[in-house]
Amino acid sequence: MSLRVRFTEAMKEAMKSGDKPRLSAVRLINSAVKDRDIEARGAGKKEASEEEIVTLLQKMIKQRQESAALYDKGARPELAAQERAEIVVITSFLPQQLDEGEVAKVIKEAIAATGAASIKDMGKVMAWMRERHAGKIDFSKAGPAVKSALGA
Repeated sequence: MSLRVRFTEAMKEAMKSGDKPRLSAVRLINSAVKDRDIEARGAGKKEASEEEIVTLLQKMIKQRQESAALYDKGARPELAAQERAEIVVITSFLPQQLDEGEVAKVIKEAIAATGAASIKDMGKVMAWMRERHAGKIDFSKAGPAVKSALGA
């Protein structure tokens, strides 16, 4: 089932069950996807692909994590809790993340496939991983692992 269909189904479920926080979060997701589609049309492209939507969802999660941290610093726990609740809803639409062992295996595979020998080849390794595992790996954590695997 495509992500767009899942968003629509989640919105219907939230409306039926009266789950206002979930409904609000799904509406935010739909709005962001529509904005991305409009932006793409302006550039002469088609609507956002599944991979672009996954990237958008990851960006939304990162924004909410930053906002929650700021709300915590500003002594606004109710707003931080709202941001964290939205993170849970957004995360439910992302593909299952690979665990650390699987990520290590992918890194070894990427190094072998690209013929990477030093830290200078890190870009090639990361690009190879993004092509094959976008949305399944947290690249902010994979970056340091690739760097250490390449001997930096």
